[in-house]
Amino acid sequence: MADAIDDLFRRFGKAFNKADVEEIAACVTDDFEWRLNAGGSPGGRVLKGKDDLRAHFADRSRAHREARYSEARIHRSGDKLFGTFRVTGIDHAGQPFDRYGIDLYELKDGKIALKDSYLKAD
Repeated sequence: MADAIDDLFRRFGKAFNKADVEEIAACVTDDFEWRLNAGGSPGGRVLKGKDDLRAHFADRSRAHREARYSEARIHRSGDKLFGTFRVTGIDHAGQPFDRYGIDLYELKDGKIALKDSYLKAD
């Protein structure tokens, strides 16, 4: 199972870095939930399902340009996974950003069912 999980996260990471929405969607469950690091409530805006995922990426290019993810690592303890990463780019105001973040993941049926995202604040 570890090899399948490694492969899943390699595919997911490559697709995410290229903003390849259809490949990202292929890595997640139909009822996928993504808790964004900002927006809405104290827990952030929540996307549910592949249609929300696609809509988010359509809007995302207006909020962040040239977003690049690096230093990505997946860490596992039993059935719990988390990923650490660095993201750089240009924000909606035209200012460069460089932040570290962490995502908490849950898997179901060999795909990603939950991505709960956190970023270091400015």
